[in-house]
Amino acid sequence: MKKNIAIIMGGYSSEADISIKSGNVVFEHLDKDKFDVYRVLISREKWAYIDENDREHPINMADFTTTVNGYKIKFDVVFNAIHGHPGEDGTILAYFVLLGIPHSSAPFYQMAVAFNKRDCLSLLKPYGIKTARSVYLNKGDEISFPSIVKTVGLPCFVKPNRSGSSFGISKVYKENELYPALEKAFLEDDEILIEQFLDGIEVSVGVIKWQDDILVLPITEIDSDNDFFDYEAKYLGESREITPARISETQKEKVSLMAQKIYKSMNLKGLSRADFIFVGDEPHFIELNMVPGLSAESILPKQAKEAGISLSALFESTLI
Repeated sequence: MKKNIAIIMGGYSSEADISIKSGNVVFEHLDKDKFDVYRVLISREKWAYIDENDREHPINMADFTTTVNGYKIKFDVVFNAIHGHPGEDGTILAYFVLLGIPHSSAPFYQMAVAFNKRDCLSLLKPYGIKTARSVYLNKGDEISFPSIVKTVGLPCFVKPNRSGSSFGISKVYKENELYPALEKAFLEDDEILIEQFLDGIEVSVGVIKWQDDILVLPITEIDSDNDFFDYEAKYLGESREITPARISETQKEKVSLMAQKIYKSMNLKGLSRADFIFVGDEPHFIELNMVPGLSAESILPKQAKEAGISLSALFESTLI
């Protein structure tokens, strides 16, 4: 008997539209001979199963079921395609744990830590993971701009602590640019991370569970036309993502070992993508993406293709 797979997409953040695109790609590629696949839209206004004719059928939040033509549909597994809140940050995954429904992502606590940039950095530093110098701010904190500049230097990055797809991020060159950059970031989150600018090659490393082992995928080099890998570079073609990356064997070995160490140390599961910048030959960890973009042109699927793994097999591997 085929399992019922619910692909949750949308969410409550600025990344909702991107998530819907990712979810639709998963829907297209999961093997319908093996699974009965359902698209489930999660938004603040409604939770609904979207059928093949784009008709909406409400989800019963008490047990995460839906009823179609008088027939109640229960889901065996959830594929998490929600970028941001409440999917990538683990919130909705705790709900599925309570209902006893397995899901494609890491446990909800690990997802929450990975999504919280400053918590993730703090957790990994004792494991010897190199990072940029940083300053943390909460909304309402007293702010000393000279102190920030003294700590992280200029230029620097101002980032929302819990956000993805580069929403709310600014690269700051002068001290007087910090205030508007903070205002922009606070539109996305009430916690802010200000990081030292690292001048070097940026790479992204996919790590997945594959056939009972941890597999580091071919590495991607990020060559952006913009100041950094921002929204336009990620989604509007203003960057070149080169797989495999044009890095030395020494750099490749070091960053692969570090990405694998992060995956193991945090006891992760499912699909992950870690971003690094090289300072010389030393990779410095930037952030972890636990619900990476999933279209055929996204970084992780390209890495999987380079490794000889189809989108169908990649997505199915998370449901085992």
